[in-house]
Amino acid sequence: MIGWLKDILRTNAVAQAPAGSTATAPAPMADATRVRALPGETLAKQLALVIDLNVCVGCHACVTSCKQWNTSGSAGPLADEAPYGADPTGTFFNRVQTYEAGSYPGTETIHFPKSCLHCEDPPCVPVCPTGASYKRKEDGIVLVDYDKCIGCKYCAWACPYGARELDEERQVMTKCTLCVDRIYDEHLPKEDRKPACVKACPTGARLFGDVKDPDSEVSKAIRERGGYALMPEWETQPANQYLPRHKTPPVTKH
Repeated sequence: MIGWLKDILRTNAVAQAPAGSTATAPAPMADATRVRALPGETLAKQLALVIDLNVCVGCHACVTSCKQWNTSGSAGPLADEAPYGADPTGTFFNRVQTYEAGSYPGTETIHFPKSCLHCEDPPCVPVCPTGASYKRKEDGIVLVDYDKCIGCKYCAWACPYGARELDEERQVMTKCTLCVDRIYDEHLPKEDRKPACVKACPTGARLFGDVKDPDSEVSKAIRERGGYALMPEWETQPANQYLPRHKTPPVTKH
């Protein structure tokens, strides 16, 4: 986890401990049915996205499909109080950032999708004063319990990736759920039990699976293509990873 956040949490734990006692981390629970992962707990399974930047074309199919599914599903409705105009507001779980890299004539247009990275050590979880933010023990997905969320934005402050958004209508913090209500839905055909963004991507730029399983499609892609985590210096151990772009030499005229 981020070093400065560790210091703050450690300081708070000591300050809240009874006089004469020593504040320590809670002992692991033996309950096998426990839903929530404990801070720092190593999980056997971690579902995540692996995004191939070499084939992402910035079409925003992942953005619109995510918005549609989650607005009509258990995460929504995701408010758009002022979707148009000079100062638009809206709630999205997934966004695609597009920018130019390089110098003329060797410039490149890069499309960079970004959503919650479902960190193995998520800084958004320990700062939540109500316990609304949590990481699932079953599959490592980081979720928000809307019934407990008070919209204080502490999680958005702690997240170094800007992956938390306030739903202005409901006043709760929202984020990517990896379509948890879809990937476990036995009423859907097996081939459809994947996040909406993965299903919608026309170029196959988004892969989904267990990054802890060495034989999974995502793990093989990370190994074979040099997959990397975003901003590893924050020490959050993001589960989502990216496959790098191939460098394309500039075209020269003779």
